Amino acid sequence: MTRILPRPVPIRAVTRLLEAGTHPLLARIYAARGIENREELDYSLKALLPPTQLKGVREAAEILADAIEAGARMIIVADYDCDGATACAVGIRALRAFGADVGYLVPNRFEYGYGLTPAIVELAAKMEPDLLITVDNGIASVEGVAAAREHGIATVITDHHLPGDELPEADVIVNPNQPGCAFPSKALAGVGVMFYTMLALRAELRERGAFEGKTEPNLAELLDLVALGTVADVVKLDHNNRILVSQGLQRMRADRMQPGIRALFAAAGRDAARATTFDMGFALGPRLNAAGRLADMSLGIECLITDDISRALNIAQELDKLNRERRAIEADMQEGAMAELDGIDPGTRSTLTLFEAEWHQGVIGILAGRIKEKFHRPTIAFARGNEGELKGSGRSIPGLHLRDALDLVTKQAPDLILKFGGHAMAAGLTIRENDLARFQALFESVVHGLIDPADLTRNLETDGALEDSLYSLETARLLEREIWGQGFAAPVFDDTFRVENQRILKDKHLKLQLRKGSTRIDAIQFNHAAQAGPSIHAAFRLAVNEYNGVSSIQLMLEHFETA
Repeated sequence: MTRILPRPVPIRAVTRLLEAGTHPLLARIYAARGIENREELDYSLKALLPPTQLKGVREAAEILADAIEAGARMIIVADYDCDGATACAVGIRALRAFGADVGYLVPNRFEYGYGLTPAIVELAAKMEPDLLITVDNGIASVEGVAAAREHGIATVITDHHLPGDELPEADVIVNPNQPGCAFPSKALAGVGVMFYTMLALRAELRERGAFEGKTEPNLAELLDLVALGTVADVVKLDHNNRILVSQGLQRMRADRMQPGIRALFAAAGRDAARATTFDMGFALGPRLNAAGRLADMSLGIECLITDDISRALNIAQELDKLNRERRAIEADMQEGAMAELDGIDPGTRSTLTLFEAEWHQGVIGILAGRIKEKFHRPTIAFARGNEGELKGSGRSIPGLHLRDALDLVTKQAPDLILKFGGHAMAAGLTIRENDLARFQALFESVVHGLIDPADLTRNLETDGALEDSLYSLETARLLEREIWGQGFAAPVFDDTFRVENQRILKDKHLKLQLRKGSTRIDAIQFNHAAQAGPSIHAAFRLAVNEYNGVSSIQLMLEHFETA
């Protein structure tokens, strides 16, 4: 069941925004998202939070500066998703610009799993590093850091994930979510943490006179990478993250991108001059992620760190091919999962836990997300991992902190989950295959006790009705230029329409022609093959449809019901 609920709009905030010169529609939308004054919409670099309050960042800068001066060998240990790849690329590009001897290592998720494990340290040790730097991982790598210490290798942890009960004994940890960190924004992605660490390092090198007689590296050139990783990791777009994303988008639109970003736009068939957060989240990000899901994320990292546009284009085409393969695997898995769920009424349960022996480890997270969206239940999908083990990837709904729920499962059954980690909305875990039924029952019991039954009904918040005069290309272009994402949702409107025509495309998408007053509007709802009645109450996004060189507006329906 889905309820369409208009967002409350604080009138005083709207008035202040209007008085500051904000477009009337944007003033209404922003006020509904908690914006109270124009300063919160200042996306200039001068409005960016300084690194000084980020715990450990000064110490990290000193360690890295010392290493550069000593000619020490550094290895970045990256994660295998888009955030990890962009964070690694930011580190590689910045450190090399500072004169560092730096390489990288990204674990194959199927062989080594996640994070700085002892096995990864053994692999890294063969490269004879003096220093290991983690990006987008490491906060839980207690054993891995200890192994590095035994090898005489220093460790700098940069991460954004929530810490466990025990922190690794690294030389320094930079993580806004670690205990005692006063950094105001806890929503930095891994790439954001690495960018801030590089800002602090540049300041330290500047103090040491490292740039005298030289051109100081411009780290703003890396903001396209920061924006991509931030959006793709679906972290909350608070004011600070919106600045990072806005600055990156401006560089993309002005064609001042890394060659790899330009190549990804080309492979996705998207126009960088009109780049949006949607492009990053649904076109570029998935192509990079496909490397980590099906092959080796070093392919994605190479795309982002090469300065050879021809090489970048070739790699981007490989990534595009992997992404098509990933989509085909996902479609097969989803078909099987939906068949399994045909006989289940999710209204009687608080969770969904699924496993098929042939499912691909690299795609179970996407599958869990798709099923969660369909049934609005916290969902965990499992695939076979190491012998006798299952690897699980979970996605949650508002109202349930998934990592906390898994933590409670471990407290009730300490032997059940071999390892886990994650966030409120996404988490990963490993269990023994013969414990699946026990996990399924206990996870259901724990979540049932934690979640408010009302949260099991999907609430679709909207920005109310759209005035007839605003059904225009100008309005659609206005909205697509803005910064939207997790925690700062893209506008969704709702209204009642008369259905004048409808048909099913490719057996799964509903295409409609709607009428509102004297205005006729095209609309589409993807993955929805049920026909509409003569009139509907619909929640929708206003979008631009490009076809044969002609631009027109189109409503992207999120949900509709008979009016």
